[in-house]
Amino acid sequence: MADERALSGYAQAAQAAVDEAREIFLAELGAAPALFKGPGDFATAADLAIEKLLRTRLKAETGVTVYGEEQGGNLDPRACWVVDPIDGTSNYSSGNPNCAILVALLLDGQPAAAVVDAPLLGMRLTAVEGGPVALNGETLPPLGATSAAAPQVGMGSLASLDRRRFPSSVRLALAGALAEEGLRPRISGSVGVDLAFVAQGIYRAAVSFSPHVWDNAAGVLLGRCAGATVTAGDGSAWAPGKVGAIVGTPDAHGAVLRILRGAEEERG
Repeated sequence: MADERALSGYAQAAQAAVDEAREIFLAELGAAPALFKGPGDFATAADLAIEKLLRTRLKAETGVTVYGEEQGGNLDPRACWVVDPIDGTSNYSSGNPNCAILVALLLDGQPAAAVVDAPLLGMRLTAVEGGPVALNGETLPPLGATSAAAPQVGMGSLASLDRRRFPSSVRLALAGALAEEGLRPRISGSVGVDLAFVAQGIYRAAVSFSPHVWDNAAGVLLGRCAGATVTAGDGSAWAPGKVGAIVGTPDAHGAVLRILRGAEEERG
């Protein structure tokens, strides 16, 4: 793992690249689909342009390769940037503010630096391994120092590309069971925003159904640095290649995992 000084340099390079990317993000807000990837899944010209910019800037400034949602690449867990140019593209295309630029540096198979920038929410969170989470440059207190007014749990989206691991019946059962236990489910359409809300203490927990490292890596690091309990969707240690992520305070994380396991057992 890189030392603190090196991680700080990587984080600064990521923030500088995201500074440029957010200009495209804001200028192209509401962009129509430009590339259809599957049923209900598309990219806009802004997704493509932002990822191209991030690839160029991050590689030039750090020498580390980039793996992205739109243009792929080589996912080298030893050292690799992982980027989602617009997490919540459907929201972005319709002007919904729940969308963000996600950048994470993987070192030795785990996220070591991350930037989550949600321009329409005025929210940028940054973290490096072993340090605190910062919101717009200001250090946040660890989770537990403050609590949300209501125990909300983010679910990102009820859709999942992994319909075998998280079929609609399991996702809907989770939403219903959370509500019954007083943990109010919230569906934003953006995993990155949900996990960022957990790191700020806005949500007690968030669950990602995504099998993609670019959706989960940045939020996983934010959660760890905030003092949250962090696992993959099945409760095992999170790592690239694992499906989903659960991030939250110990009690909320435990409730989400228990409900998920119960729903899966009922499904057989």
